[in-house]
Amino acid sequence: MSHGMSQGMKPVLLLDIVGLTARALAHMPRLRRLAAAGWQSELATVLPAVTCSVQSTMLTGLMPAEHGIVGNGWYFRELGDVYLWRQHNKLVAGEKVWETARRHDPAYTADNVCWWYAMGMTTDITVTPRPVYHADGRKSPDAYVRPAALHDDLVGRFGDFPLFTYWGPTASIASSQWIVDVTRHLLRTRTSQLTTAYVPHLDYDLQRFGPESPEADRAAAELDVVLRPLLDDAEAAGVTVVAVSEYGIGPANQPVDINRVLRREGFLEVYTQDGREQLDPWTSRAFAVADHQVAHVYVDDPSDVTRVADLLRGVPGVDEVLDREAQARYGLDHERAGELVVVAEPRAWFTYYYWLDDDRAPEFARGVDIHRKPGYDPAELFFNPADPLAKAKAGLNLVRKKLGLRYAMSTTPLDASYVRGTHGRLPDSAADTPLVLCSDAQVPESVARWVEDDAGQVPATAVKGLVLDLQGAR
Repeated sequence: MSHGMSQGMKPVLLLDIVGLTARALAHMPRLRRLAAAGWQSELATVLPAVTCSVQSTMLTGLMPAEHGIVGNGWYFRELGDVYLWRQHNKLVAGEKVWETARRHDPAYTADNVCWWYAMGMTTDITVTPRPVYHADGRKSPDAYVRPAALHDDLVGRFGDFPLFTYWGPTASIASSQWIVDVTRHLLRTRTSQLTTAYVPHLDYDLQRFGPESPEADRAAAELDVVLRPLLDDAEAAGVTVVAVSEYGIGPANQPVDINRVLRREGFLEVYTQDGREQLDPWTSRAFAVADHQVAHVYVDDPSDVTRVADLLRGVPGVDEVLDREAQARYGLDHERAGELVVVAEPRAWFTYYYWLDDDRAPEFARGVDIHRKPGYDPAELFFNPADPLAKAKAGLNLVRKKLGLRYAMSTTPLDASYVRGTHGRLPDSAADTPLVLCSDAQVPESVARWVEDDAGQVPATAVKGLVLDLQGAR
């Protein structure tokens, strides 16, 4: 790995402030000051507008049909299983921004703090959440850090990565604070040309309470306070900040149980273990991998595709049903995508639920279990409001954990109606359109035509080129 600042190349901090929209920015005075000194624009995101797909587009400059990240997860046909939130960087096809820069300058260095697909990433430093999975079933917070020797230094300075404030019912500003602290430390102690950091805080209360709630406005103000020292450090050190967002979060009030529709029509199969139903992807004629407002529907027999498409078009809350030809219009026609991609209407979103009786729901349904659920579950952000003892039970389980005893966190409601914010479809209004901000007043030619057009939107595919142009690295 090469180190040392290349002569004359200005360092860039690529900051992913997920959920950043004009509404959130109104409550973020420090971030507004950055944009006022430089420039801002709306960002034209991709379908699906979800973390893994958009991040991969921004880092490679490619659409999902080219880089292959068709969602936060998909059905791995060769394995016969649904997997969300994988981490191996080799899943992402295409040359990443720092790899392109290294062709221009082999001494170019890059550090990553928590952007996705971090394992095996070719950055010089990588920091990403990686829990300890104990043999007795317990899970403890930790991070994967490369070079390995840096792990103990970061944990010694900032504590263990706060896993339980990164997602779940106790998700809070603490995880974003840790990420910001680590990023500041790297900026102070390294001379890398590119530092990427992913700050998730706006994801939580905007999904819990909706983007128009006072809680959402508070979250934006809270995050601005945490970001301020990082932005001040960057400004003092002459580091250009590019702040991007993957998506805006829109209001939600209509969960759509797409797998239950497929099951009732005889397309989806389950099998039973210990009285609990498990999705059977191996024998199902059709099932959906639900991912916010987009669902990949995998149809085993080509002769069923038209019938399944017609069925889903009639489901309340469904806006579009895209076959391969229609997927191509959105740059989503990749072999990993479902034979059909279903897009929800505004305010609607897809649950992964496939059981018809909550007593038959799998054990993982009532817990925070992002790797076993065959779809995304925003209800994990809540302590079950129907169980007044949910929080107390969770506290008791933490005591059991500290004693080294096995435990199961059953905190997640099976009622999707608590969720008030969602994303994934392309934005319908400025209110749910993501932004790109830059601290450098000089607008590179590669994005000038969009930035200078009042109605213009910088494409997510242009973010890679923007970073390279700011540095003169291509």
